[in-house]
Amino acid sequence: MEYKKTQEALAGLTPEQYHVTQQNGTERAFTGEYDKHFEPGIYVDIVSGEPLFASSAKFNSGCGWPAFSKPIDKVMVTEHRDASFGMQRVEVRSKHGDSHLGHVFPDGPQDQGGLRYCINSASLRFVPKDQMEAEGYGDYLDQVEAE
Repeated sequence: MEYKKTQEALAGLTPEQYHVTQQNGTERAFTGEYDKHFEPGIYVDIVSGEPLFASSAKFNSGCGWPAFSKPIDKVMVTEHRDASFGMQRVEVRSKHGDSHLGHVFPDGPQDQGGLRYCINSASLRFVPKDQMEAEGYGDYLDQVEAE
């Protein structure tokens, strides 16, 4: 499957999705649709469709945004130094879509590697486990927990 940013995909974004993914925005804490979402499946880039995070790596961090201990595949995300707003952070972007996703912090669950990928719901689309094969994500079924 080829993952890329297209004008058609950008045109289909809501204003908030566009602001977050294309203008490095952040949705308000506790407002995103995936903050308290815990169904089996995967989360893909809303722009390019590239697979980013599996539900098996999602945890409730209480930070107000979806939190994951690791990406599905490290090559699907890129990390960049972010010194905006007077803070030193590590920004996370999708590799092929170049969408701003959120940030990664070293305060995640120690038994899962110690990282917390704090990701904006507006940058994601959820693909339920029972639809993954049909949508071309069957290769990632082994990363999703049993229902």
